Amino acid sequence: MGLFSTTMSFCQFQVEGHLPAHDVVDWAGQRLAEKMFQSIDQTGAPISTGWVHIDDGWQSSFSHAAAYRRDHYLAFTLRRDLRKVPKALLKEYLARAERSFLQAHPGLRRVPRYERDELRDRVEQALLAKILPTPSFFDVVWNLESGLVTFTSCSGKIMEIFRELFKDTFEGLRVVLFHPYARARKLVSAGLASELERTNQASSNTVISLVSENQWIGHEFMRWLIYRTMVESSRYVVTRPGPSSQGVPFIAYLSNRFKLRVGTDSGDQKLAISGPQDHYREVCAALRDGKEITEARLYLEADEQAWKMVVKGDVFHFGSFSCPPVRLGKDDITEEGNAQEAVFYARMHALETGLQLFDSLFGAFLEARLGPGWTTTQADMGRWLASA
Repeated sequence: MGLFSTTMSFCQFQVEGHLPAHDVVDWAGQRLAEKMFQSIDQTGAPISTGWVHIDDGWQSSFSHAAAYRRDHYLAFTLRRDLRKVPKALLKEYLARAERSFLQAHPGLRRVPRYERDELRDRVEQALLAKILPTPSFFDVVWNLESGLVTFTSCSGKIMEIFRELFKDTFEGLRVVLFHPYARARKLVSAGLASELERTNQASSNTVISLVSENQWIGHEFMRWLIYRTMVESSRYVVTRPGPSSQGVPFIAYLSNRFKLRVGTDSGDQKLAISGPQDHYREVCAALRDGKEITEARLYLEADEQAWKMVVKGDVFHFGSFSCPPVRLGKDDITEEGNAQEAVFYARMHALETGLQLFDSLFGAFLEARLGPGWTTTQADMGRWLASA
């Protein structure tokens, strides 16, 4: 599901490195063109990966900036075509090839191993040439002002393919996951920055360490939010920059879907809870048993508009993300290219407003967690959980 889908899943990265001092857009176009997608429809190649247009996955020319530039965004799509022979089909045709081989060599009772390997390669290549590749598309939106890249996949394998292709394409740059600690460092107020550094449990500055050793951020954020959902006010105000005005009120709460986990000597114990909740009794019971909320569905509402998403607390990936629908009127005057750009801007406005609300919510948690009143809040949360 891409940027223009009703719902989508995405993660975010920070761009690290030095951009060219001048002509960034032209430089980006040249780099994209060098790694543009190459079709394998008329070949027997099993796979092809490259860049295409974000609003037309069958176009891969980046000779004009209009193909990928959208104001302060660079927008393009990772296309990956994969041609694969079904196992059952390969097994059947390989068996036929082996029978033919044995008929031609009556002195053999079985196909020698090296011959069988060669037969398998020849059969697979012959079948691959007859199979059309299956395309996959993953949108990329690079905000040149913030340095953040939004990528519409949360698959570890696809994310790694994206990281490697981005690095190969844009020489001197790389993308690093915008994980909870990195997000906290960017959002926390100057007065609490030192307290955030003090709570950093990572043993090094590697992404793996900052994510795996700071899972407390997601755990405590989710626990605080379910407490606020049940006991305290679910009302907040916009405090972070973005499309919405500062001070605009909004509502945030968790509901309908939870995943919890606790680590034990015998491995992780996991629990999934979905559907309407009766005072969240199952969730509270799991929290009392030592489990932590690792994933939950978050609702955000502001100005009679609603956003819904599944937040993965350990990495802050956003799944099943839906935002207010984009509705643009059609006429006979507007050119198709301009209409597509209008849809892009409207979609980005809705998406970035939702992220602005999320950042304001996460910022409110950081102010509570790192502020002097956290001990009292913890005690209140403990009493609520014990009586829930």
